[in-house]
Parts: sequence; C-alpha cells; structure tokens
Amino acid sequence: MTEHRPDAVLSPAERAAIREQLDADRRRTTARAAMLGRDRDEIVESAALTAPDDEHDPEGSSTAFERAHVQSLLAQAVTHLADLDLAFERLRDGTYGICAGCGQRIPIERLMVLPAARTCVICAARRR
Repeated sequence: MTEHRPDAVLSPAERAAIREQLDADRRRTTARAAMLGRDRDEIVESAALTAPDDEHDPEGSSTAFERAHVQSLLAQAVTHLADLDLAFERLRDGTYGICAGCGQRIPIERLMVLPAARTCVICAARRR
C-alpha cells in the first residue's frame, strides 16, 4: 500500500461532501441489491411453477438467461457495497483520495462522481 501523503489530506468540506456521497451511494446500492434479490426470487419461484422442459416465457426470452442476468447485476451490487466499505475505511484511516497505483492525490471531482474510486484516471486507464 502506498504511504499516506500530507498533501493528499482532504479538507473538512471535502471530507463531509465525500461522506455524503458515500452514504448516498450506499443507500442506492443497498436498495438496488434488495430489488434485484426480490427479482431473482420471483424468477426462481416462477420457474418452479412451469414445466421443467419449458424454459421460455411467452415473449421467447429464456428464464435461465433472465435469472443469470439478474444474478450478475446482484453480484455487481454486492461487490460495489464491499468497495464502498473499503472507501469508508480509507476515509477513516486517512488514505482516502490517494491513488493505489501511483500514490498521488485523486482529484476531488473524480471522487465526487465515483466515491469508491481507488485510482486516479491515468492509473485506471492503464488497467484497461
């Protein structure tokens, strides 16, 4: 892990704004995960009521595909919640806003848009 740099410390106003963004993102993601969990449960229940050899709904889309799609979205939401938890930890320990790749400060504008971001734009682009 990169060393904490004094010039990367967030101002009190920035810390408050980031905490607000993280809290809002957590609320949205938690609600999304709950909705997706209900959707997945409904798909599973619906599939249990149909004949095992009939995997297609009247519109022709596969219930297996829909179930997999919803499960994938749910997994993404759960992963994002874990990323938010890590961001809260970084905020508490003073390393929030420091790029995990290069150790430089992540611009506040990036953090306001992607509050769980661990890298600056340059390092994020290198990973692609």
